[in-house]
Amino acid sequence: MNAFFHPSIFFVACALIVWMLPGRIARWLPPVAAVLAIAGVLSMPHGTFMQLNYLGLDLSLGRVDALSMVFAHVFAIQALIGFIFALHVEDRWQHMAACLYIAGAFGCTFAGDYVTLFIFWELMSVSSTFLVWLRRVPASTRAGMRYFLFHVLGGLFLLAGLLLRYQATGTFAFEAADPGAARLWDILIMLGFCVNAAVIPLHAWLPDAYPEATVTGAVFMSAFTTKTAVYVLLRGFAGFEILAVMGTLMTLYGVVYATIENNARRILAYHIVSQVGYMVAGVGVGTAMTINGACAHAYAHILYKGLLFMGAGALLYAAGTAKLSELGGLFRRLPWAFAWYMVAAVSISGFPLFSGFISKTMTITGAAEAHHTWLALGMEVAAVGTFLSVGIKLPYFAWFGRPDPGMALKPIPRNMYAAMAIAGGLCFFIGVQPGFLYRLLPFPVEYVPYTAWHVLQTLLLLGFTGLGFYLLRLKLVPEAKINLDCDYFYRLAGRVVLALARRPVELLDNWWNEFYARAGLRGMIKLAGGSAWFDRAAIDGVVDGTAVNVRRAGKTATLAQTGQLQNYLSTAVILGLIVFGVVWFWG
Repeated sequence: MNAFFHPSIFFVACALIVWMLPGRIARWLPPVAAVLAIAGVLSMPHGTFMQLNYLGLDLSLGRVDALSMVFAHVFAIQALIGFIFALHVEDRWQHMAACLYIAGAFGCTFAGDYVTLFIFWELMSVSSTFLVWLRRVPASTRAGMRYFLFHVLGGLFLLAGLLLRYQATGTFAFEAADPGAARLWDILIMLGFCVNAAVIPLHAWLPDAYPEATVTGAVFMSAFTTKTAVYVLLRGFAGFEILAVMGTLMTLYGVVYATIENNARRILAYHIVSQVGYMVAGVGVGTAMTINGACAHAYAHILYKGLLFMGAGALLYAAGTAKLSELGGLFRRLPWAFAWYMVAAVSISGFPLFSGFISKTMTITGAAEAHHTWLALGMEVAAVGTFLSVGIKLPYFAWFGRPDPGMALKPIPRNMYAAMAIAGGLCFFIGVQPGFLYRLLPFPVEYVPYTAWHVLQTLLLLGFTGLGFYLLRLKLVPEAKINLDCDYFYRLAGRVVLALARRPVELLDNWWNEFYARAGLRGMIKLAGGSAWFDRAAIDGVVDGTAVNVRRAGKTATLAQTGQLQNYLSTAVILGLIVFGVVWFWG
């Protein structure tokens, strides 16, 4: 008997139970929730369920159709794989955050209205932030804060858009927007989705935060945030050509930065930007084939990208570092980690017999058939960069490249290898049995990936890429440096804001100092925790990332914030004010 059981219920319940149990026991419960979610998805009928009226609003928590089902299917599978990978973790807080994060993803997938979508959207943002913070090192604390600020910005765009839309239409129903008659609220909602989809230049949170997340947290994060954003873009904005252009730029931009990066997890994070670009481009082209291609590639990407982060996470777990400049020669000591990583590497590169081959090329072919020749060419070129950086450079310098440095390695738990084997097996199974995936897609599939010309073309392209790496390998040696990417502009914006704000704040501070000095109020608490915060030296200290002494209630405290955090905050505040200014003016 088919019945609708919302998968989020299993994960929310699991999070509450895990909260009350010690970590050594709690770690066994999330896989059970994932198994129940798989069973619920497989038995789920199509239709609209869990409708309710709350405060006069018609809410729908269970819209089930072909589009939502393909994402729910792979979300449930990846949840089980991720929790198997995390079985050795006894930190119950990590399991709680992961459960709530996955619950948010399922809630967004089945949401039939914008209010429900927004609630689960914010649940994802908050819970995933903890997957970064729970690594419990200063770098992850700072990266988590920047990650959270970015997603607050995306939430503000979404909230402003849905409120304007409700004011104009009187409904919160989550329906497709008309590409030929987009309104302001459509643009704002789409911007909110684009933040989570890591559309450039709104993508910097991804390569900044994912490398700093916990070993297991990064596996979950690689699967859900951006792919949930792809789903809502498919649901609401198919056919918006700006997305086709931006998606193609993402494919190229991501591989360029991945090629010059040193940290293995940062390389993989940039490739999320690139691979999600194929999906966003498919949404933008908006034909049946490209929408099918976006769905198929999201499904395949979740599996192989999770496996890639498991391989990089295994390196980090065993060696204590994911920097290629500090690794090398580990093939004989970590052969299984290398083997399963390479399964994912050839999958993302689009090798025949693996999942990427039967999904990525569908989007490229669909773009070409829709007469978007330049976009199809750009995506084809990006495929070369993918194989160069993820398929050759990363494994070469991590497992080969130089003699074994003799570093001490921690034994990798068996459950991590088991999860990698499951994901790797699925990557191969989907590659040789594409009909399994094609049957899940929202439109009938007429695409045939295994033609002689297509296989030969792919092998020639990848073969010449390998030759290019061999000839240029000395120029691709990883360097221990920081590539700022769009951070440069965020930092510049922060400095501009501080420069503009400094003079009026100094005038206010000087007036206050003179006032309380004349009034004999030296013993009182200074404005906003003390004037030291506002003086020139303090502001310069924040920009430079140095510690600033702040007097609060006659005591001295130390505020240690990086300049980058302040600049992200300034940028988020400015953009938030602009959004609400536009909303107020429009209203």
